[in-house]
Amino acid sequence: MARPTRASSVSVRLCGCSTIASRRQAQRFQFSVLVVDLAIIVFFVASPLLRDDASFLWIDYSVALILGMDLGARALASTDIRRWLKQLTVVVDIFILLTLLAPTLFFNLGFLRILRLWTMSRTSIMWRPLRRHGFGEYRETIQAVINLMVFLFVVTSFVYTAFADRNGGIAGYVDALYFTVATVTTTGFGDVTLPGTFGKLASIVIMIIGISLFVRLAQAIFRPNKVHFPCPQCGLQRHDPDAVHCKACGIILNIPDSGNY
Repeated sequence: MARPTRASSVSVRLCGCSTIASRRQAQRFQFSVLVVDLAIIVFFVASPLLRDDASFLWIDYSVALILGMDLGARALASTDIRRWLKQLTVVVDIFILLTLLAPTLFFNLGFLRILRLWTMSRTSIMWRPLRRHGFGEYRETIQAVINLMVFLFVVTSFVYTAFADRNGGIAGYVDALYFTVATVTTTGFGDVTLPGTFGKLASIVIMIIGISLFVRLAQAIFRPNKVHFPCPQCGLQRHDPDAVHCKACGIILNIPDSGNY
């Protein structure tokens, strides 16, 4: 058997270095995309306060361009475009893009743009860095926090748009946020309320959904940690980290430990 030459060894080392460099570049790109997405979320949260600013439309259309490119890239990467278009996250992103392209027409629905944080939390770009740094086991808790945050800011923007004084500025927005948190937590101070029958119905919906999300968050924080590992036989998704057998069907599992993630 021929021994590997020095040239081949050097070639292997160069190939390995090139692979590591490519991986680092990919990680930097993913991190950059995540930063841009978070900046867009900040813009969506602040949109009710910025809509009268002269630069609002410029920022709005710039964000529309970025989101459109993102959707286009995801569409090109999809192997089944019809199935891709039926995904809820894609439908939400397309709707958000429409509100960006026609901000005047969809002015009263602009508060739904914050759902972009929810769709972003369903992509691997957000979770890969967390898994890489050992936070993968907290995914369920982080997801519950994100769901609650999305709900709070969507409702706050809705209350600010539909009920608050549009010239109230930051004070009006804080009042809307204050009402939302007080209602969701069922604190019920009563110093800020929504007027009319529609306001009462909106408050009921906010309380029911909000307390459900709070319970979900409490469950994610306080119940024993589980790992996501689909059982190859029955498909059960969640197991104890040290489980040897599936508690549903009894088949032997091969759950990788934290050192294998």
